[in-house]
Amino acid sequence: MLRCEGATLDYGSYRALDGVSVHVEAGELVVMLGANGAGKSSLFLAISGLRRLKAGAIRLGGRDLAGAKPSAIVEAGLVHCPEGRKLFPGMSVEKNLRLGAYVHRRDPARSEEILDEVFGMFPILREKRHDPAGSLSGGQQQMVAIGRALMGRPKVLLLDEPSLGLAPLVVKQVLEAVKAINAAGTTVLLAEQNAFAALQIADRAYVLENGRIVMEGEPATLLRDEGIRRAYIGA
Repeated sequence: MLRCEGATLDYGSYRALDGVSVHVEAGELVVMLGANGAGKSSLFLAISGLRRLKAGAIRLGGRDLAGAKPSAIVEAGLVHCPEGRKLFPGMSVEKNLRLGAYVHRRDPARSEEILDEVFGMFPILREKRHDPAGSLSGGQQQMVAIGRALMGRPKVLLLDEPSLGLAPLVVKQVLEAVKAINAAGTTVLLAEQNAFAALQIADRAYVLENGRIVMEGEPATLLRDEGIRRAYIGA
């Protein structure tokens, strides 16, 4: 479904990605683990067309995404839910959600159908649909961000640190929602620092350090690795 081959990305003289190769098959939930600055967000920005690679290739369902505009990538079925939520705080919850359905602007009935599905997944958002997004709790804002991404009805969903800054109970709720989204048929690439929680719902995982993939495997394999446990789990 999604393949990155030798992805290399520079910010001036700084190399953020150094020959990264990853793949996510249709229906998988794959976790990208790594500390701050490891390159997770840079990889997601490159995949979604917001940053241009210096070298390498990114393919979605066999289609080369090199040079494609972010809007075209969304229309192709890949949607990026960024770190930090990036909501419009003064706009209502519903208006924030509807922005994600721009790709379906010629089919209002479809947008309404997807909006109802999002409200079904996050009932609190239906209750607060007319409230400013900035008035919501951190967990509720994250639900809006995920819901906005789902409004595009993606085939592949990139989720960048959805649990960042949230209380443990809310982290559990958010990751349960991610698992449900995947179970409903959406392929998910999830970037997370909360390694233990993320590995509980993943099919496979990669570990990214200093812009390079240093390990790949099934969750059980990574959980048994002493180095991974020390670096990312603390036990």
